[in-house]
Amino acid sequence: MSLFRAIATVGGLTMISRVAGFVRDLLIARYLGAGPIADAFFVSLRLPNFFRSLFAEGAFTAGFLPLFSRTEAKEGRAAAQHFAERALSILLFATLGFTLVAQVAMPLVILVLAPGFVGDPLRFPLSVTLTIITFPYLLFVSLASLYGAVLNCFGRFFGMAATPILLNLVMIAGMLWLTPYTPNAGYALAWSTLIGGILQFLWLAWDARRAGLDLRLRRPIINQKVRRLFRLVLPAALGAGATQVNLVVGLILASLLPAGAVSYLFYADRINQLTVGVVGTAIATALLPTLSSQLARDNHAVARYTQNRAMEFGLLLALPSCAALLVIPFPIISILFQRGEFDLATARETANTLFAYAFGLPGFVLSRTLTPSFHARQDTRTPVKLAMVSIVVNIGLGLALLPVLAHAGLALATAMAANVNTLLLLITLYRRGLWEADDRLKRRSLLILLAAAAMALVLFLLDRLALTDWYAGDFWYRSAALIVLVGSGLAVYLACVMLFGATRPSEWKAILRRE
Repeated sequence: MSLFRAIATVGGLTMISRVAGFVRDLLIARYLGAGPIADAFFVSLRLPNFFRSLFAEGAFTAGFLPLFSRTEAKEGRAAAQHFAERALSILLFATLGFTLVAQVAMPLVILVLAPGFVGDPLRFPLSVTLTIITFPYLLFVSLASLYGAVLNCFGRFFGMAATPILLNLVMIAGMLWLTPYTPNAGYALAWSTLIGGILQFLWLAWDARRAGLDLRLRRPIINQKVRRLFRLVLPAALGAGATQVNLVVGLILASLLPAGAVSYLFYADRINQLTVGVVGTAIATALLPTLSSQLARDNHAVARYTQNRAMEFGLLLALPSCAALLVIPFPIISILFQRGEFDLATARETANTLFAYAFGLPGFVLSRTLTPSFHARQDTRTPVKLAMVSIVVNIGLGLALLPVLAHAGLALATAMAANVNTLLLLITLYRRGLWEADDRLKRRSLLILLAAAAMALVLFLLDRLALTDWYAGDFWYRSAALIVLVGSGLAVYLACVMLFGATRPSEWKAILRRE
């Protein structure tokens, strides 16, 4: 499967997942709003997802996938499957042990990661209880990520890309059907998160068996390949997913603010992560096995070309999204979330937070297109060092902006840290001779930026002039106004990128063809 077809497959399914996630978030906003129960649930959801990014989808996959690709290329499929089975055993015992320790020490974990909750008679104990329920999700989703990495290596992207859809549907069902039988909707969401993780694992295990990749659980043995895996994984675990680390830093600082701050950051990040998830995750998911395979066969020139095209594709989708979030953050938040417990004041605070996050959107996306270039070369240490720099930047800016901009300052600090991380990744790859922007990337990047600026101008004029009082109407009127805003902006952007030559219809048709 070609790189761009793989990106289209993952991105399309991720978009469906985000739509399902949007419905889920609408229900969360309706049932929980931005109060103490919402803050407690978001902490319980953030923690297992954070460790999942570090230990499973981040560090473990970054170390495992290049080794698996090289083993398959040099020694054959049987040897690669044997290595995967050893890795599965190691991952199972490691995450199981970590989960058990975390369950026992959960009050201390919450004390460290949400210090502002200490002394709160509702948020602290509820956060501990809900996180105890959700944390075993880490075990199942970690195992699922290994199955997904194996499937991706063989060009089967559908199964892994569909798992978030499954989780979102389970959480929606949990809110609708479990809430009446639990103390509050936070409990229903916590239990449905765990159930969703179990189903994700079972789904991918079944998909792997259907593909002839039935992984057996072997006795964990530390052989040469496993030791090499540890040498790759352990450094990456310290800094994999700088975005996730920075978001948790924001969570810690936000817990020091009045109730609602954590929720503002969550809802704004959900919209911001729509582009990061659909574009950035899709590119990273498809790019890592592609680069690993090319480098395993010593096709270095092809790998550099692939890297440039991935960056071009990321900018093509990230820059217009960034422009839209900067120009019309309040209309987006208001029409999507403002109902039930999510009132006008909450919408305004969340929109301010979204505006701040938007400054880092290109950095969020590009960092995911650059990190696989290191991981495919079995270099997990360099991204760690660079991520640590961005974390220091995030903490410093967060502390400086917190007294002035409150939660919006934390979002802005996270955005700037993402841009710093991307800049450092680019400079490092360039200095090592592993990447250089070709003429096509330079030319098209400028043209994409101009098209995004034209779109931003149209959105500004429509929102400020033609539709000044659009948000004063009922739900359907506001929905129609938002469709006009987004549709007009998208039409202008597509027309400009085609007119300027930033992309061509033939290239999009090629996405649907095999290499």
